[in-house]
Amino acid sequence: MLPTRFPTRGADGAGPEPLLPGASRAVLSEFVATAVFVFAAEGSVYGLWKMFTDTGTPGGLLVVAVAHALALAAAVSLAIDASGGHVNPAVTFGLLVGRRISFARAVLYWAAQLLGAVLAAALLRLVSGGVRPMGFTLGHHIHERHALLLEVVMTFGLMYTVYATAVDRSRGGNGNVSAIAPIAIGFVLGANILAGGPFDGAAMNPARAFGPALVGWSWRHHWVYWVGPLIGAGLAGALYESVVAEQPEPPAAAATPTRLPLPAEDY
Repeated sequence: MLPTRFPTRGADGAGPEPLLPGASRAVLSEFVATAVFVFAAEGSVYGLWKMFTDTGTPGGLLVVAVAHALALAAAVSLAIDASGGHVNPAVTFGLLVGRRISFARAVLYWAAQLLGAVLAAALLRLVSGGVRPMGFTLGHHIHERHALLLEVVMTFGLMYTVYATAVDRSRGGNGNVSAIAPIAIGFVLGANILAGGPFDGAAMNPARAFGPALVGWSWRHHWVYWVGPLIGAGLAGALYESVVAEQPEPPAAAATPTRLPLPAEDY
């Protein structure tokens, strides 16, 4: 058994102090979580390439979808306490639109997520003997406008799930819902991959697309995987905050009623 680390106490002896400030721990968590997610997600594609010549089969699609779902659930779980477990620049943007995160911290999260994705893709290329990641491509007879709309819709569903399970309910103290947030987020990602994977790969995450694109140097249609997820996440964040999320109640007014009571016949 590993020895317990001796806690470093402050001058007042109040308790252990973290090794890094809160913002630094959050940024590091986003970096590590995104690297873990992209390595496992893109690695599932590498594994299919290694075992099968034709990976464009229903079985291959199912394997990739399950791998993405499990990897994202794990990545969100390992970072949710430190940073909220965004693991996705589009999710960070949706929370920025909803005013749940400051712009300065959002920029730090974006940098950490992109660097984590690049590191994961570079490691995959290294351990595979120099095989370049394919990244994301459009399916046959799929135009960029179709892929853009698909990414908007799928990321909207992903972002709405994040809000409903990990963001809004955690404020209200509903621990049962917050506890299943990583699983729910992973499930909706996997389901969307089953639905949209044959059409455009179903990224829903600019970092997930950016890492393999940079390491493999493949930028064709790459803008779709930025614009679509950002629009979808921004719409979901704005809708949830303005319509669904519970607004703080105004302070109690004086004892005088604010409106006249309804007549008896209207009850």
